[in-house]
Amino acid sequence: MAEHLPATIATSIGDLPDSPKYNIKAVCQETGIRPVTLRAWERRYRLLRPHRTRSNYRLYSERDVAVLRWLKTRVDGGLPISTVAGELAEIRRAGAWPEPVPQLPATRPAEGRAAPPQDYAMRLYAALVSHDEAAASLLLGEIHAQYDLKTVCLEVLAPCLVAIGDAWQNGQIRITTEHFASNIVRARLMTLFQAQPMMRTAPRILVGCAPTELHDISSLMLALLLRRDGYRVEFLGQDVHADDLVEYARLERPNLICLAASSESAVRELTRVFNGLATMRPRPKLGFGGRAFNLRPALRESTPGIFMGDTLADGLQKARLLLGA
Repeated sequence: MAEHLPATIATSIGDLPDSPKYNIKAVCQETGIRPVTLRAWERRYRLLRPHRTRSNYRLYSERDVAVLRWLKTRVDGGLPISTVAGELAEIRRAGAWPEPVPQLPATRPAEGRAAPPQDYAMRLYAALVSHDEAAASLLLGEIHAQYDLKTVCLEVLAPCLVAIGDAWQNGQIRITTEHFASNIVRARLMTLFQAQPMMRTAPRILVGCAPTELHDISSLMLALLLRRDGYRVEFLGQDVHADDLVEYARLERPNLICLAASSESAVRELTRVFNGLATMRPRPKLGFGGRAFNLRPALRESTPGIFMGDTLADGLQKARLLLGA
């Protein structure tokens, strides 16, 4: 048997082969799930039905391995296995499959213990401002292997990007470097976002940037963490047109809309969005946040809607409270 299972390209876990091929040792080495945990998941939640040989040994398919990777990613992100098992059952009852989770590099420090998140943030900063894409990619894989998704976003990526933004503002790095770094991180976050399942019956949230706002990575991280928590989240990206957003909201009836603004011109556009939503019944909640509100706290009171907080962690918690979670 090969040391690693093949990386089959598929848009759905259901597209992967279901023929039994791999023993439990190979599967556990590949997924990072301990044998005792795997057996418990099978027994309690009936997540898999591996083939049995004549000697009663388990054999797993590529589809089984992809399911296990998906489950472990959700559990590592902070969700209990009972919740994740329920998500999978709901998706399967609808006749669908989750998308395969990207198999990121599982590089780990040689000494066994993970470095503190702030150390990774500084190392990632150094790789990105040096335009060392290979080093940044390896670090991102290592970070993802060491920490849950919330820690990666809040304690590694967010501080790293703040430092890069400050360095650009202070003239220490070029705008091309800032764009390079942002695009590397954005691509990784988007891959992770698209790998999360879309829960069709969960509260619906639209996340993006206020009209004229182009800095979208904080919004993308919020969208990722909210989708990981089981909400039905759509990420709308940069410079969301006010009138079009209002018309879309009339059609889709989201429970919450979250928009970011880092400039006063973008903040002013939020009033247009709020007024456009005012005639909807029920009216979706409009949340806002971003650098402009941190630099000028007075804008929090003069802007219609709900201030989501100073930090990404605050925004995540506020969204849960607004939706009754």
